[in-house]
Amino acid sequence: MEQLTRLMPDHMVSVRDVFNIDSDLKVAAFREPDDHVPEADPAYRFNHDVTLAILAAFTRNRRMLLQGLHGTGKSTHIEQVAARLNWPCVRVNLDGHISRLDLVGRDTVVLKDGKQITEFQEGIVPWAIQRPVALILDEYDAGRPDVMFVIQRLLERDGKLTLLDQNRVLDVHPGFRLFATANTVGLGNLNGMYHGVQRLNHAQIDRWNIVAALNHPPAEDELEIVMARVPEMDHPAGRELVASMVAVAKLTRDGFKVGDLSTLMSPRTVITWAENIGIFGDPGKAFLLSFVNKCDEAEHAIIAEYFQRCFDRELDGLSSAAHVPDSAFAAAG
Repeated sequence: MEQLTRLMPDHMVSVRDVFNIDSDLKVAAFREPDDHVPEADPAYRFNHDVTLAILAAFTRNRRMLLQGLHGTGKSTHIEQVAARLNWPCVRVNLDGHISRLDLVGRDTVVLKDGKQITEFQEGIVPWAIQRPVALILDEYDAGRPDVMFVIQRLLERDGKLTLLDQNRVLDVHPGFRLFATANTVGLGNLNGMYHGVQRLNHAQIDRWNIVAALNHPPAEDELEIVMARVPEMDHPAGRELVASMVAVAKLTRDGFKVGDLSTLMSPRTVITWAENIGIFGDPGKAFLLSFVNKCDEAEHAIIAEYFQRCFDRELDGLSSAAHVPDSAFAAAG
């Protein structure tokens, strides 16, 4: 494990060859993976602009914030880039339970030579910054204020980390990279979609060198993603069916944006739906079990209308007969 602290990217790889992106760029990478390198997904489809931004962050050591709706695969996108660069990668979810001590470390009582002694156990941040590791801070805009101050110090140009309890200042490994993902860009819960996110001060947002946005993929790309995951549906009738499923997913996302639904279908949910069709045989039954039953019962009539519009058939098995507001389709045109 300690040999990781001495590693640095040792060769350059072609963006065109590795990521199938039309670019002559060469980016730094490691020849061999270690235990912290994410597993590469051979069927993963990279977003052109976001991939180039992530690669710039890796190659030029830029702090990067990736924003987008939940379910767009923000963290996965960074991980899959890291996987192809053999770059060690660690994710930390900054939910309301993560504190400064969890990130920095704390004194713990340990048993040595039959005696109980107090020993400092470093947290994930001191561990990561001393190694060539890509640290991904998920749900960045939901972090507690004490956590934000720890991160803000890492965003400074010199990026050193001071451990006050230890009277130590840690230098940052030249291979350390810092990423964050967020549902908002530090503006708080303006539209009511993301309870618990914080309004971040401009000084903190301004310290991120690269800020990119990742949206849900275009319909044709999402269809190909599902085909790669569920190849048994890759035939003319199956592709037509999946196209209708992707159309339903888009309607749920439009409904979520205007506040008619409290949840939306991610590409992962569409894949699950396709897989469940193979189990249950019926798209409607699989839709209920894959998505509808996760939603508020008051929203079932809206979702059933989405299904009817895309499949030209009723969605059986719903218990709710709630009224469908006209606004449900305003965003869909």
